[in-house]
Amino acid sequence: MVIAFIPVRGNSKSIPLKNIETFCGRPLVYWNISALEAVPKIDKIVVATDSNLIAETVLGFDFEKTEIYKRSIENAQDTSSTESVMLEYLEHTNLAIDTVFLLAQATSPLTTDNDFTNALQKFENENFDSLLSVVRTKRFFWNEDGTAKNYDYKNRPRRQDFLGEFMENGAFYINTVGHIIKDKNRLSGNIGLFEMPEYTAIEIDEPDDWKIAEQLMYKHVIKPEKKNIKLFVSDVDGVLTDAGMYYSEAGDEMKKFNTRDGKGFELLRNAGIKTAIITSENTEIVERRATKLKVDYLFQGKAHGGKLDAIHNICAKEKITLNEVSYIGDDVNCMEALQNVGWAACPSDAVKKIKDLPNILILSKKGGEGCVREFVERVLVN
Repeated sequence: MVIAFIPVRGNSKSIPLKNIETFCGRPLVYWNISALEAVPKIDKIVVATDSNLIAETVLGFDFEKTEIYKRSIENAQDTSSTESVMLEYLEHTNLAIDTVFLLAQATSPLTTDNDFTNALQKFENENFDSLLSVVRTKRFFWNEDGTAKNYDYKNRPRRQDFLGEFMENGAFYINTVGHIIKDKNRLSGNIGLFEMPEYTAIEIDEPDDWKIAEQLMYKHVIKPEKKNIKLFVSDVDGVLTDAGMYYSEAGDEMKKFNTRDGKGFELLRNAGIKTAIITSENTEIVERRATKLKVDYLFQGKAHGGKLDAIHNICAKEKITLNEVSYIGDDVNCMEALQNVGWAACPSDAVKKIKDLPNILILSKKGGEGCVREFVERVLVN
């Protein structure tokens, strides 16, 4: 039997509730769980948390192998070790001593299912007592006394000729239940190393790590499926705007749009992709904005099913199918359209029912903050 174990605390001084903060469109902890769920050898995934909010978020993923273990408050403090919660869990279960126990860290989201699969295979085939993930770093290190630690500075090697050193990347550790209970440690005995790409060295501890890790994630792990999109459709309030309602002293209604989204529409037009705005309201403001953006189609006063009807209307005129349509919406009145188009997306602050739709792309930006531009650059144009 193989169990994967992910400890996540509710408190974090650097990034509050970071384990469920949106990372590349999903809660941070989602990425490790998703990768582990795809590994056939893993029988069960245990997320150990002290937070009801984290537990609710994880269970909301509706994964098949994943369950929650409510860790004690005593083992969820800043001073608590990972070993303490591992041992607590093992004391409350009756696992066979030869059960393989894979400790995964949510703060290393760049780990893929192939990494987990290949590491488990190495652990099994090469008869290690335990194993950890590492990266090879080709940095030159020095001691405090001014002596070189890992190279001869008088004969400085070229990077391509330098073997470097292995460094823990903190992504995961593999052991057996028996060894962990006996040695009270994630590692023991004959230890094996599983080398991962150098970019996986980053662990998310500080806000700057978060920004860097997202860029690496989009570059190396998340590979958007290429789709033949011929029509892009956007909602207005909560997508092109921040969903706020602004009024002047005279009672005139105003909306705040983002100029970066305007550039996104221009990029779409230059790429030969038709554009449309469909909204449930009917205002002169939106008409003026649509004119400035040079959208091909504008439908106002279309609520709920009316939005999908409008998309059908455009598809008939353009002789395209719903699979060739992308749509960004943020609330339940967009539900039917999002469920039927070929590519659905939503801002990071969309309502939960929308973010829970299967296969929806959750963008990192909020409505009115350039989410359309983000979608265009990451999926449709580049």
